[in-house]
Amino acid sequence: MNLPNKLTVLRVILIPFFVAFLLLSPGNDAFKWTALVIFVVASLTDMLDGKIARKYNLITDFGKFMDPLADKLLVCSAMICLIELQRIPSWIVVIIIAREFTISGFRLIAADNGKVIAASYWGKFKTTFQMIMVILMIANLGDVLPWIDIVTQVIMWIALALTIISLIDYLIKNKDVMAGASM
Repeated sequence: MNLPNKLTVLRVILIPFFVAFLLLSPGNDAFKWTALVIFVVASLTDMLDGKIARKYNLITDFGKFMDPLADKLLVCSAMICLIELQRIPSWIVVIIIAREFTISGFRLIAADNGKVIAASYWGKFKTTFQMIMVILMIANLGDVLPWIDIVTQVIMWIALALTIISLIDYLIKNKDVMAGASM
């Protein structure tokens, strides 16, 4: 297993630790900051594994499948926990997760037809804004910096908009996938 794939596996392994610390964080700043550090480290492995894989031509089928799955698991786990902590409305998380399932389904159909659907720039922007949103919501600094709540809300709405835009972009660019699918 090459380094980018190890980083992807590390990201998946970090998720339960992140979830545990985040869910135990109310009333415990040490757990909150630990959860935040784990999330940031896991998010950085996403950027790092892709750069290493492309630079050293270490792209594998495992990486093509697991890297986006690890991202989805990390971000969706975080957002589900943030519902529990009452920091994000559940309907926004439902839209975001529905988009992820839709794109994953498209990728499976495409793979079945021998086609790989690469991540688009819209999808990358979406993931970046979702990760920034999660970081701001975990940090939850509104008591100290009241304006940060407004920034967090703006980032949340941008992440939601990018989620919808990237879904539409995928559907339009890959309409041939559904046309070629046997039903």
